[in-house]
Amino acid sequence: MAARWLPVWRRARQTDLIAPDEHCGVAQTLLLGVQHVLAMTGSTIIGPLLMGFDPNIAILCSGLGTIVFFCITGGRIPSYLGSSFSFIALVVTLTGYSGHGPNPDIPLACGGIFMAGLLYALIGLVVSVTGSSWIERLMPPSVTGAIGAAIGLNLAPVAARGLGHGGAGTACGIFALVCTALLAVYGSTLVRRLSILLSLVASTLVYVVVANGLHLATPVDFTTLMRAPLVGLPT
Repeated sequence: MAARWLPVWRRARQTDLIAPDEHCGVAQTLLLGVQHVLAMTGSTIIGPLLMGFDPNIAILCSGLGTIVFFCITGGRIPSYLGSSFSFIALVVTLTGYSGHGPNPDIPLACGGIFMAGLLYALIGLVVSVTGSSWIERLMPPSVTGAIGAAIGLNLAPVAARGLGHGGAGTACGIFALVCTALLAVYGSTLVRRLSILLSLVASTLVYVVVANGLHLATPVDFTTLMRAPLVGLPT
């Protein structure tokens, strides 16, 4: 990988272990890509909505940022740059956002986020010179783990509200959660890798039967999606 800026990814030699410079075959790679799009689109949209930002702009910047990151790192760090949930509580508090509609103090929030980005870039330059050992001592797993848990627990009520207040819709949501857990634990190597995609497909089919077939929940309606233009400029 050191001889080229962008490596040439070769077919993985093992089915259960994929190195950063390997790929798992065209078909599985495409399926994993679709799964990642479905998994990350929700968080990339929910993050801006919780802060009162335009999700359209967030998705555009997310894509551009990921491309820039991929080129700068030479494809050696397989990462997707989405919406940072660590900013949500601070942005909502500082701007006094009510939780509905556009945030009237977006310039204040964006100014703070921009300065945080400059600070991150400065830290990156320091790390490139001094190494990362001081970060590991300053923020051991007990600290970073606690921060990650706090973010997740803080957002747990959002997931709970998304399940609804009982009925067939809530049951379908719980089915999706259980389906993902079972596939991730008891499935084969391929099934575990695609557990989110498979559970989304299964739970969607179940919901269509329950809602559109049995009329026990709000039916699936693609009218708005079908009317939307395939290509459009951001707001």
